[in-house]
Amino acid sequence: MSESEDDWLSLMPTEPLQSQCCGSGCKPCVYDVYQKELAQWEEAKAKKDGSFLTKQKEESSNSELNPDTFTAFKISSVEQITEDTCQYTFQLPGNSSLGLSLGQHIVLRGMVNGLEVQRAYTPVSPLNAEGYFEVLIKYGELLMLASGTGIAPMLPILQYITENEDDETFITLVGCFQTFENIYLKPLLQDQSRYWNVRTCYVLSQESSLEKLPWSYQENTHTGRITENLIKKMINSCRRKPFVLICGSVAFDEDMTRCLKAVGLKEDSYFVF
Repeated sequence: MSESEDDWLSLMPTEPLQSQCCGSGCKPCVYDVYQKELAQWEEAKAKKDGSFLTKQKEESSNSELNPDTFTAFKISSVEQITEDTCQYTFQLPGNSSLGLSLGQHIVLRGMVNGLEVQRAYTPVSPLNAEGYFEVLIKYGELLMLASGTGIAPMLPILQYITENEDDETFITLVGCFQTFENIYLKPLLQDQSRYWNVRTCYVLSQESSLEKLPWSYQENTHTGRITENLIKKMINSCRRKPFVLICGSVAFDEDMTRCLKAVGLKEDSYFVF
């Protein structure tokens, strides 16, 4: 394959995953946007004119809303309203306004955990607001610490959240096992980890090296035993203080409870199955 073909492939839009569609009938849907961008890419490739793609991006970056494309706006501030709700303020050029009618919504698109996600929101700012618009985004955070078969009660909770298109709870699932072969339900866990709001990590106590693991597991797997420092690292990587769910052996539950208390979590911030 020639270098020019490689260059064109690098510019080719990526087809969305099923989990990236919220199923709310958004206009445009992530799949609508993908089809349009793919058609633009094919046209540019046929013309052998990469500037055509640049022109399309420039046209979509103006301040006027267009139902067929996305427009880039800067976030000027984020204010926490409640424990699980934040108000995002977006800048509009000059004294311009969104120009929406009462009850109309907008579709916001952004990158979360490396995935492109979009959701529909109705602005909470006044219809005649000039130079800005505001939306409320509600979300929670769960940290699941499971050992061996203790992962079982976590799965219904995980699936309930990922199957509910209106639930924007972020989940970090930490599964502790002896070896890679001992990880239960690998296909199901891998499928769940493809959702934009789910992170899956593994701690393998009897694996000495990650080199023999499939590459897709190496980045999110730790060897040895789960420690207070690792739990602290997981908590600090969350977007906000998480509520923690614990399930495993009696010894595991006691160790995890001790670690959570050591890092400053109170008893009302975790639950032991």
